Amino acid sequence: MTDARLRHGRASLALSFFAQGVAFALLVTRIPAIQDRYGISDGLLPAFLAAVPILAGVASVITERLVKRVAPSAVLRWAQPMVLLALLGVAAGSEIWQVAVALGGFGLAVGALDASMNMLGVSLQRAYGRSIMLGFHAAYSLGGIAGASLAWVGAHWDLSLLMSYLPVVLVLLPTALVGSRWYADGERAERDSEKGGDAEKGAGEWQAGAFKLLLPLCLVMTFAYIGDSTVSNWSAKYLQDVLGSSEELATVPYNAYMVTTLLGRAVGDLGVRRFGTVAVVRCGTVLAAAGFGVVAVAPGAWVGMLGFTMLGLGLCVIVPQTFAAAGRLFPGASDAAVARLNVFNYVGFLIGSPLVGALGDAWSYRWAMVVPMVLVLVTLWYVRSFGADTARYGGVHERPRVVDVGRGGNEV
Repeated sequence: MTDARLRHGRASLALSFFAQGVAFALLVTRIPAIQDRYGISDGLLPAFLAAVPILAGVASVITERLVKRVAPSAVLRWAQPMVLLALLGVAAGSEIWQVAVALGGFGLAVGALDASMNMLGVSLQRAYGRSIMLGFHAAYSLGGIAGASLAWVGAHWDLSLLMSYLPVVLVLLPTALVGSRWYADGERAERDSEKGGDAEKGAGEWQAGAFKLLLPLCLVMTFAYIGDSTVSNWSAKYLQDVLGSSEELATVPYNAYMVTTLLGRAVGDLGVRRFGTVAVVRCGTVLAAAGFGVVAVAPGAWVGMLGFTMLGLGLCVIVPQTFAAAGRLFPGASDAAVARLNVFNYVGFLIGSPLVGALGDAWSYRWAMVVPMVLVLVTLWYVRSFGADTARYGGVHERPRVVDVGRGGNEV
């Protein structure tokens, strides 16, 4: 694959990550407005919200099977427009069944989108021969910040959901469709014609006991998203109810978390190239656990915000490197490994918020913060699953660009 095609593929995939960040942030930050528009009761709302990650997990499993027949780029090419149209559907309906259908479509499309995006990211990283995966997730974080900011504008000016979402979709939809022309995942024929080597080894391992080999990374993914969902769902309440901040100040921790997530991912690839994946994941894990510890013992709001800031810098490196590690573990079957691993980000999302809420109500919210801290620390036990200490991309370890991007990220 030429350098030009690699560059175009990288840029178009980064655009997809950005668009997905915008769409997801616009949905989750306007949940109260969605609830008011459709008259969804507080008792029914959790069922609606839980349906999205459950259906996304189902779609990720389906995508694992689908990419055996079509390229991941083909899945991504239709999944991204479906996400944006489903988002518009959430804003355009008037009956509760209509928002149920729209959210269901959003969940299914998001599962296929997340899986196929990360498949392409893993295969492109293999083609580049150096760490670029964190950069894609940095684009997602940037999109999340942009989406949350647009949602704030809509809420501030009291715009309807349709007026808030429609301009964004009108810009992102054609942009994503044009950008999809340059998705780079190689020719299927090249993948199918490979014999022996990494492709044969990876396929054999996947059939012989893949889940057992992948399980440590699945647990790491789950624990990372338990930590992430704790911040997104409980940071404002914790600052206001436990640390006594004002309502306005309580909105700051999540914004600080998102900004530090972006910053950490923007420079994270350089750290991987210099020090290796294991060192970066180990440092991120310790920093994230320390952040939860600071939050748990914080005497006031500003110290609590420091803890949430540390969490952003720590957690941000774990998820992208977990996907990359799955690709290295199964070099001949990385698509299947990434799709299976992707399910566990939804598992963590489903577990995290109810777990902290239940512990907070039954015990205390300070002690509840210790639980995700301990779970995140378990990553240190499994850090060898990310590769040997000397395994890295970049520097003296960087491979020359003589690889092509196969549908499973295979070298030829």
